[in-house]
Amino acid sequence: MIDGIINIYKESGYTSHDVVAKLRGILKQKKIGHTGTLDPEAQGVLPVCLGKATKVCELLADETKEYQAVLLLGVVTDTQDMTGTVLREQEPVCTEEEIRSCIMHFTGEQEQVPPMYSALKVNGKKLYELARQGIEVERKARRIMIERIAIEKIDLPEITFSVVCSKGTYIRTLCHDIGERLGCGGCMKTLVRKRVGPFLVKDSVALSEIEQYRDRGELGEIIRGTDTVFSHVPRADLSPVAERLVRNGNPLPADLLDSGRDMRPENTESRDGWLRLYGTSGEFLAVYGWDRQRRRYKAVKMFL
Repeated sequence: MIDGIINIYKESGYTSHDVVAKLRGILKQKKIGHTGTLDPEAQGVLPVCLGKATKVCELLADETKEYQAVLLLGVVTDTQDMTGTVLREQEPVCTEEEIRSCIMHFTGEQEQVPPMYSALKVNGKKLYELARQGIEVERKARRIMIERIAIEKIDLPEITFSVVCSKGTYIRTLCHDIGERLGCGGCMKTLVRKRVGPFLVKDSVALSEIEQYRDRGELGEIIRGTDTVFSHVPRADLSPVAERLVRNGNPLPADLLDSGRDMRPENTESRDGWLRLYGTSGEFLAVYGWDRQRRRYKAVKMFL
């Protein structure tokens, strides 16, 4: 079984589920999971986890993401993108200054109401299933963070911009909300995901390329280690004694780490008190976190 993460470039026309299904066929392996859905027409970075790395799918889904989007002003659809039914059309009459001011308003922490055409569930039913039946239900606004928006091009009625945002942000809805605030409506024309955490679009590979790597026996060139997800977490190399404890899932006193150097969080750069642990052979074994009450490290994720 292959363990690790492949940075897939999802092409337009595929669902995230399609990518996983095709990859299972290419690699002849069942234990594969993706790290957060992209709409079928969207393109870009989709990290896919293999084998033991499926344990980090949820963590990768929580990572900050970067997108490039094209907003089409003057068109409102029921899906908030170009795949839906047009509900309203209006000539956009906005100055460039008004557009820039409006878009910048959407930076920072805020609440966003998820679209009806989404995979979120209400009372056990996916919203898009209800939407296809013509049913609209109330959705609770969710807290999101838009860290940065950069306008790249204004060529009315289209606006190209990039956005860095938190988990749970719908770029379709962002486009819709910008259009509503400008008074002419708007929808998302295209979307490319440029980054998920440490995974960048420039390093991604298409499904067809993966088949070529497989046929040449070079899959190792595109499979990144599970520990890539924890590149921001300080590393600790274990002594034989400490490694035996970790392999059994036991907690670790700080003085057993890194040849006795004091590895308590206050004496390291550890984020959230986490450490990534490696055995004497260099194998990535686990992520441990600091137990403040008992003053020792305990298992967060095991990768044995």
